[in-house]
Amino acid sequence: MRVSDRGNGRMPHTFFDPFDPDLQRSLLQAIRALWTHASTAIEGNILTLGETTFVLAEGLTVSGKPLKDHQEVVGHARALDLLLDLAYSDRPVVVEDLYSLHRAVQNTVLLDAQCPVGAWKNSPNGTQAVDATGQFRFIEYATPEDVPLLMADWLSDLNQSLTSWPIQNAAVRYADLHQAFVRIHPFCDGNGRMARLLTNLPLLRAGLPPIVIPREHRIDYIRLLALYDLEIGPAKAGTPLLRRAITSLSGPSARLPAPWWMPCSKMRAKPRPGGPKHEDRQRTHLHSGTESQIINRCPHCGWMRAHPHREGFRRTA
Repeated sequence: MRVSDRGNGRMPHTFFDPFDPDLQRSLLQAIRALWTHASTAIEGNILTLGETTFVLAEGLTVSGKPLKDHQEVVGHARALDLLLDLAYSDRPVVVEDLYSLHRAVQNTVLLDAQCPVGAWKNSPNGTQAVDATGQFRFIEYATPEDVPLLMADWLSDLNQSLTSWPIQNAAVRYADLHQAFVRIHPFCDGNGRMARLLTNLPLLRAGLPPIVIPREHRIDYIRLLALYDLEIGPAKAGTPLLRRAITSLSGPSARLPAPWWMPCSKMRAKPRPGGPKHEDRQRTHLHSGTESQIINRCPHCGWMRAHPHREGFRRTA
């Protein structure tokens, strides 16, 4: 996407509309570097934010750093450019768009028949994780045979999110789509970077800035995704992509993947002055598992960090 595209009718409302073209260009460059650094660092890339910015701006390498890490950030930045073009168009996302993004993300991979680039995986994949009891478990992702049908469903959900969901629900859709994509793991490699790119489409098309998961939250992020996968099990064709793991949740927030939410004993239900009251003020709230997850305002007490209430909370005033 280029700032020069504004003014020719091709660019819809964006989160940087209030700024002049020079500031827009600077903002896009900063987001491009920050997003690329954060997402590749989660996967183990050792380039710093400053080094990532330098590589993308100057096209030069950093002495003593692996060539692979340079290629990863260049590939991710290219994929981000493709994503922004897609976000600010008005057409639906198709399978070939995902393949193109994957080819950009996986630009360091040599031709390998067992690990295709720009195509669905052709062999099973999975990973080791530690469950809630501290035991090692194996997470099995969707089988290659189920991936085409599962991803057809996922793309349908994504395109519906781009056209029919109100702006207030864009971040909720990010969480839904993110968890579902990771649960499928449709590619041989690069699924994390792909998930963090694609699931921002509803936010970008709604005119909102992207959600960028910082490297500092890498452990929490991976652990929460793993806990959900372990509890729900592998995705299978013909079954819902998202399933509730905490059955006591009710209301709109019940659709969210459970591991994004966990009990918080530090916060007790307290009504705002002049605001609605809870029927039981001693019930424990549920707060986001990471400080960076700011999803919505609680309709009961106005707490700005997302925390669906347990079933039984009712407004009484």
